[in-house]
Parts: sequence; structure tokens; C-alpha cells
Amino acid sequence: MSKPTGFLVRKASERGHANHGWLDTRHTFSFSDYHDPKWMQFSALRVINEDFIAPKRGFGSHPHRDMEILTYVLQGSVEHQDSMGNAYQIPAPEFQLMSAGTGIVHSEKNPDPQVLHLYQIWIRPERTGITPRYEQRRFESVPGKQLILSPDAAENSLKVYQDMRLYRWNLNAGSTERIELKKNRWYWLQIVKGRVTIDETLKLETSDAVGMKEQDLINVSAEADTEILLFDLPPE
Repeated sequence: MSKPTGFLVRKASERGHANHGWLDTRHTFSFSDYHDPKWMQFSALRVINEDFIAPKRGFGSHPHRDMEILTYVLQGSVEHQDSMGNAYQIPAPEFQLMSAGTGIVHSEKNPDPQVLHLYQIWIRPERTGITPRYEQRRFESVPGKQLILSPDAAENSLKVYQDMRLYRWNLNAGSTERIELKKNRWYWLQIVKGRVTIDETLKLETSDAVGMKEQDLINVSAEADTEILLFDLPPE
């Protein structure tokens, strides 16, 4: 497979993998017992885990601090409880954002009789000691681009304490999207589902990803109905 200069390809099959019976998980970056010095983080992105959680199972109460934690539910629902007193269910296709800040304890469980499928994404905040907070939101699926995260909660997006933005793109099969980038920014493109070709050379499919530096334009051609997440990040 050829790829344009400045692209860092992360194939789904090459991610870290752990199967705990109740949890089948894939790690884009080093996490838990999976360690690869080549894949520690990308800009402020510290964790992208794709989790499949068995019915009636989940993560018991555990602590976090100084991290922006985004959960994107793809199938099923998450039952969330935390030390701030929040107790909610997050059904697909909702997003949940939690600022762990000075410290929070929470649990995440699958209350349903079907497998729960989600992405959990950790973003390093711009500063430590943020007051913990919780948000969740459903963004209606529409063609084209939607802003999901931003530092100023623009366009009804979720507020994130970092100089970054997250966009969700829905592409119809056979369409091509011309995406303008900034050379002084880093970008991470994650394929949630579908199949694309970037700049006529780089082929990506469900759960593949690519990091991009010093790019000003990419052309993304969808070979099937496709959903992507595009992270606009500060350079390191």
C-alpha cells in the first residue's frame, strides 16, 4: 500500500488487542498491558480504545484525574454513575464528555442483553486542576460535517478543555469530500465505519486511521457509506 508523505497510518489489525472475556478491546495507543513506544499518543490524543462489552458487564467504580474523556456509543447503551451524582444512560449514537480534572470516580456498565460497542477517547487537557464536569449529547446524523467538540462550545458542540476540534463526517458511497487543513495543525482521521481512498492512493476501511502533519488539503473518496471522525489538534 502506498501512502502520501506525512501520513502516519494505523491499520485496525495492527492495534493492541486484549480479550478479557467480558471485554474485547483494541488500543490505538499504548494502554494498560499494551505498550509500543512508537504508539504512545498523537498530539493531545492519548487513548483511542474500541471496546466491545458483554451484556450485563462493565467497568466498576474507578478513578480518573486531569483528562478529558469522550465516549462515543456505536451500539447499545452505557449505564454511567459518578461521584458528582450523575446517573445516566447513554444510548447509541450519543456522545458523552467528562472532564476528570481534580478527580472523579465513575462506573460504566452495559445494562442490555446485547453487546455494547463504543469508542473511548482520552484527550490531555490544556491545564490540570479543572473542576470535574459531565455532558452528554445526541447529534442527529446528517450528510457532511458536524462539529462535535470545540474549546468554545461553538455550533452547540461539547466544550473540551484543549485547543482542538472534533468533526464527524458522513459520506455517501461514491462521493468525494475536499477537506481543507492547516499546515501548522496535526490531524487524526478515524474511520468509524465504511471504506475510503485518500488522495487516490491511501485506502482505509472500518476502524483504520491515519495521522497527518503539514497537510493543507486532502480528498476523501467514499467507496461505501462512510462515517469518519476528524480530530484537529495542536502540533507537539
